[in-house]
Amino acid sequence: MASNNKEFKSSKFGHLPLSTSGPEECALTGSALLRSPYHNKGSAFPSNERKEFKLFGLLPPNVQTIQEQVDRAYQQYSSHPDALAKNTFMTSMKEQNEVLYYRLIQDHLKEMFSIIYTPTEGDAIQNFSRLFRRPEGCFLNIDDLDRVHENLAQWGDPEDIDYIVVTDGEEILGIGDQGVGGILISVAKLVLTTLCAGIHPSRTLPVVLDCGTDNEQLLNDELYLGLRKPRVRGKQYNDFVDTFVQSARKLYPGAYIHFEDFGLTNARRILDEYSPKIACFNDDVQGTGCVTLAAIMAGLHVSKLKLTDMRLVIFGSGTAGTGVADQVRDAIAAESAKSKDDAAKQIWCVDKPGLLLKSHGDRLTHGQEPYARDDGEWHGKDHSDLLSVIKEVKPHILLGLSTKPKAFTEEIVKEMAKHVDRPIIFPLSNPTRLHEADPKDINEWTEGKALIATGSPFPPVEYNGKKYEVAECNNSTCFPGIGLGAVLSRTKLLSDKMLVAAVKALAAQSPALKDPDKGLLPDVVNVREISVHIAAAVIKQAIEDGLATEKGIPDNDNDLDEWIREQMWEPRYRPLVRIEKRNASKHAKGELGVGGAQRESR
Repeated sequence: MASNNKEFKSSKFGHLPLSTSGPEECALTGSALLRSPYHNKGSAFPSNERKEFKLFGLLPPNVQTIQEQVDRAYQQYSSHPDALAKNTFMTSMKEQNEVLYYRLIQDHLKEMFSIIYTPTEGDAIQNFSRLFRRPEGCFLNIDDLDRVHENLAQWGDPEDIDYIVVTDGEEILGIGDQGVGGILISVAKLVLTTLCAGIHPSRTLPVVLDCGTDNEQLLNDELYLGLRKPRVRGKQYNDFVDTFVQSARKLYPGAYIHFEDFGLTNARRILDEYSPKIACFNDDVQGTGCVTLAAIMAGLHVSKLKLTDMRLVIFGSGTAGTGVADQVRDAIAAESAKSKDDAAKQIWCVDKPGLLLKSHGDRLTHGQEPYARDDGEWHGKDHSDLLSVIKEVKPHILLGLSTKPKAFTEEIVKEMAKHVDRPIIFPLSNPTRLHEADPKDINEWTEGKALIATGSPFPPVEYNGKKYEVAECNNSTCFPGIGLGAVLSRTKLLSDKMLVAAVKALAAQSPALKDPDKGLLPDVVNVREISVHIAAAVIKQAIEDGLATEKGIPDNDNDLDEWIREQMWEPRYRPLVRIEKRNASKHAKGELGVGGAQRESR
């Protein structure tokens, strides 16, 4: 991964608690130090540290560089026969040496992204109970409501946790209910926040809310590690979620809470319940919406169309689809004098029953209701399928989040291209086999006029000898930077305006702004630099909204940039300074981010 972060960190902000300049204190010695994933350098411990920390005789004599370690680790990684074996190897490395783990991924990000995240992490989650070796994260279960606060309290003191990812495991990565195995999606998302935005890995907390599972395969698996009962819903479920949120806020008041992979009936409802009260985020609802809106904004720039004038059809109106609709609606409202209700009239949502209409009543989810059209608008008009809606609406933009492969047929795409000069078409469903259309086909059917983004990486497409780069709507270019801005500003809430600011910052990095044949979004390999820009935009908007609580945030853009970079963790070995345990912080003792390491006073 290309990193433009300055190798030499500024001392101007070296006094900050999250500063990553200079040496680190360490109270561990000997084999205890080698067992600490955060402090361990393995064969890269220099001679002076081997002497000071009593490591002679515990390591081979040759002192190596981190690059030599990366080269060896990559050879070991490459020797594994399949993706899941590679994923397991990486998990083992993370448990031994975090710096080397992140540096290896950073150097091979394009190749390894699909191993540490989707689709391979989905396979690991499905096999969680069979591959289980050691626990990572906090396991809360609905039958132990009275112990939620106590269990969460094991992870540190109020100032120790910056970022929490929590899931109930009901709708994991498109593979459905995975019960307690959902802990691995919380772990994986936090890996991405560190990798992509420099969130300190020892200051994060992955959580799973085990509410049981409706997955019969898991219920019948004698090795399944979660609650062996049908998924609990209703008041008991709501009380469980609320107990978690209230406990997390009391124990870690500065922490940002990221909800992940909750079920369709709960994701939006929970976000709406808590977003007016705490700094929280749902990547399925908001992250997908933000990155897609950024691509839309870049596409509108190329097609010379205003956001306030465009017409949008969304095919697939579940959590992600309505989340995208929300972000587009909010951006239209922010860019104009329109209310959110009026802005929603520029969006047509299509799902299993066809176009969403008010007469669908109870069949509409909470997230779909704002986009249901008045039946009178469609009296006497066919609205039962996507083609009919396209013919009537004549949209500038068509988004696919349906997981229905080949849904964007040649007839549909050509119908859309009849009415607009540069149709913006995003088949976003994952994995690749579920895409609504192949970018190559879209490009040919529109004679090279379409502006295309997808949910998975695709090679460039070509028409009449002209190449066009297909952008990938990868949430990882967006949600880590938003989280970084929220953490560093210690914002009270994550406002709509802060999300719009993040979207604009991402869209401003679009290669298509300089060359219309380039991708609508920047490449994920540049994600740390992108995250700096997004974090800066989020922080400035938090200050403008009166939500930032952190003191001493620079008001000068150059200083703000430096202030952000200084607090971004990087996978590099810092010099260690030995201190006595009685004077040591939890970080120095290797206890930060480790369950059961809280002070007795808690």
